[in-house]
Amino acid sequence: MMSTTFDRHVVLIVDDKPDNLAMLSDSLDESGHIVLVATDGISALERLDYITPDLILLDAMMPGIDGFETCKRIKLIKSVNHVPVVFMTGLTETEHVVRGFEVGGIDYVTKPIKPQEVVARIGAHIKTARMMSQARGMLEHAAHAVIVLSGNGLPLWQTSKASLWLEKYFPAGAGANATHKLPMMLQSWLNESLVRQRQGNGDIRPLVVTQGDCELRVALSAAGQGHEITLLLEEKNLAADIAASSSIAAMRPTLGHDASANPPAGCFHLTPRESDVLAWLGKGKTNRDIAEILGMSPRTVNKHLEHIFVKLGVETRSAAAVLASSLQQMPTPRSGGGLLQ
Repeated sequence: MMSTTFDRHVVLIVDDKPDNLAMLSDSLDESGHIVLVATDGISALERLDYITPDLILLDAMMPGIDGFETCKRIKLIKSVNHVPVVFMTGLTETEHVVRGFEVGGIDYVTKPIKPQEVVARIGAHIKTARMMSQARGMLEHAAHAVIVLSGNGLPLWQTSKASLWLEKYFPAGAGANATHKLPMMLQSWLNESLVRQRQGNGDIRPLVVTQGDCELRVALSAAGQGHEITLLLEEKNLAADIAASSSIAAMRPTLGHDASANPPAGCFHLTPRESDVLAWLGKGKTNRDIAEILGMSPRTVNKHLEHIFVKLGVETRSAAAVLASSLQQMPTPRSGGGLLQ
């Protein structure tokens, strides 16, 4: 049964052989894909100025710029560098296969083309790419700054906030992407941290870089089941933290007979739910953690935090956390779902 237009995936085929284009176009169209074609690398790059396919099927050997150079240029285009590229090649020598992966390809099929095999591979790669895209979207929505690297330390992808922070704290061409290495300072720290991790030394200190009143902390995530390396980035506004502490000190004389007491949450006119969110924020919980504990969505937690920032007179999460840790008389947080012990 044919998929609806909204469910159909777009595949761009780049090949200078009309017979190959016709055979692959028919097979992909029958399997429910939308097929676009280009007969050389330049026209493929021009098409990518206007469309973003779900996958690119790229012939390795073409007149003009070959498939390897075309793929290399595709990976330099920010809007489409996440699109998976599968090579079609009659070159099965190891050096050609390795070159395809080095320029950004994720797989290859050998000629003569077997349409059913190509369709199966395309479906699997598109599914994986969609899952990765959804994961990235969730990270962006949660405003997490993350860099994911391959096992050899080369950047695979990163959130937009990570890109901004790398440019801010490592300004000399520091942006990491699929074709560039990490900044030298960051790469050196990562190498040392990986050695300590492999030696079983759990005391891996984060990299701390200061820029004016701001501080960037880069931590190495615990190793997962895959071979990828994940770096977690967090920025703190040092001036905001100092200002938050000063605001608490300034409020103490107005709190009555006990000048040493910290201000209760009620003096900020927080709702009970906002008090709960703030309390868990002060305990170092992430938005997702808070959402699970209080039985709400991460988006609702974000909305509560927006209101909390306004009521506390702060602009950053870290400044709110400083205030939260000082509110010792805040009522015990409610679990909402019976998850607190």
